[in-house]
Amino acid sequence: MFFDAFGTDSFLLLTALLLFSGVLVAKFSSRWGIPALILFIMVGMAFGSEGLGIVYFSDAGTAQVIGVFALVIILFEGGLHTKWGTVRSVAVPSLSLATFGVLITSLIVGLAAYLLFELSWLESFLFGAIVGSTDAAAVFAALKERNIKAKMGATLEAESGTNDPMAVFLTLSLIELITAEQASFWMLIPTFFIQMGLGIIIGLALGRLASASINRIKLDSSALYPIFSVAFALATYSITAFSGGSGFLGVYVAALVIGNSELTYRYSIFQFNEGFAWMAQILMFVILGLYVFPSELFTASIMVNGILLSIVLILIARPIAVFLSMIKMNYSTKEKLFISWAGLRGAVPIVLATFPIVEGLQNSQALFNLVFFVVLTSALVQGSTISLVAKKMNLVGPKKDIPHHSIELISMGNAKAEMIQYQTNDESAVVGKKLHEVSFPNRANISAIIRNNEVITPYGETEIKAGDFLYILVEDKYKEQLKKTLEQRVQKSEQLMKEKDASS
Repeated sequence: MFFDAFGTDSFLLLTALLLFSGVLVAKFSSRWGIPALILFIMVGMAFGSEGLGIVYFSDAGTAQVIGVFALVIILFEGGLHTKWGTVRSVAVPSLSLATFGVLITSLIVGLAAYLLFELSWLESFLFGAIVGSTDAAAVFAALKERNIKAKMGATLEAESGTNDPMAVFLTLSLIELITAEQASFWMLIPTFFIQMGLGIIIGLALGRLASASINRIKLDSSALYPIFSVAFALATYSITAFSGGSGFLGVYVAALVIGNSELTYRYSIFQFNEGFAWMAQILMFVILGLYVFPSELFTASIMVNGILLSIVLILIARPIAVFLSMIKMNYSTKEKLFISWAGLRGAVPIVLATFPIVEGLQNSQALFNLVFFVVLTSALVQGSTISLVAKKMNLVGPKKDIPHHSIELISMGNAKAEMIQYQTNDESAVVGKKLHEVSFPNRANISAIIRNNEVITPYGETEIKAGDFLYILVEDKYKEQLKKTLEQRVQKSEQLMKEKDASS
């Protein structure tokens, strides 16, 4: 084949073609209303042996390694962008969904698999465990630019970021029960608490270490800080896993700590990780698309059984799990129904489906194909209708202000200065004031204002308006003072509004 004939040269060309294809389909996915992961997988299938015949790929072990690596990067990027103040308000329901919700979903889907197929109880529940968790990559991508209410988005993102460890634990535990004669259910209970506990503890510790290291270690180039952060992400996963904890949970917790800390070159770190996560997502889904063989996937048996299991998963198991996991929590019936519908499946179930193949379990390839078809169905049906369902249920929030602009601050060496971005809103005390009327801390100056995606050069008479992005140049030692000033002004404005409302 082409790849075999030209070796290294063809590999580099193939990588370029795959990345080009991934970028193009990502651009058109939102326009077509099709989740990007579907198109990425289709690109992989197109390049595979039963498509254009460019690449023959059938190594489950390699697919598993690439999948785990990509998931670490995606989880880390998602955690960096998650605001702790938002997650804190939905922590209990999210954790309930991530644990009890996954368990209930796995049991119901496992029961359906046992009734539909000639599988043992353990094999049936193994299938349920593999498809039991929602997928962080799919959920983060689906919600990133959609104006879903903040409460719904935070719940779904926190759930998808923390439920992978439960699915991994159940999957590996059931494989052990199938393959090991001495294993028992009772041994799994302490193992679960050890894995989750170590994941949280090590994630918190390494997250704080990473934040302190990024701020205190002075590197020669600002471009090294994003690489430094990725190194911490990979190290967190490995150290947690080697210690017997959940590596995925450790990475997400560490990212939460890092993302909610004051960081040197914060925006460079965030932008690099966002781009790296996109590349990891493209690579992972394309590889998974290469691994699957359409002639085995789209058979009558797989399609019929896959549709039946998808119906059970989407319309029965997931809603039951959501309603049982969120009993007596402050969510309306409509909100629970939306959370049920938005529980997308994606890369995690497909990657987990490679574990039985690597272990050589009976019926593992058929299990993989079935999981793959269920994921495709979930992503296509649920992923493409999230906005429509949210609109029908009146769960649409204000349009997200996502700035498509950036101001890069090149490393200033010994100057130790940084550009801070601050977005104003209707409650900001600085709104309506001219720049010369605002008393910023010493050594802090507004260098630019972005309004409606246009750059405004600030001067004394420039009036600040709601929605403006202020870019403030400040020395490192005054950064905390600037932050406190901005927060105090917002709090003061809110207090004045409350007093005005009370008096009227």
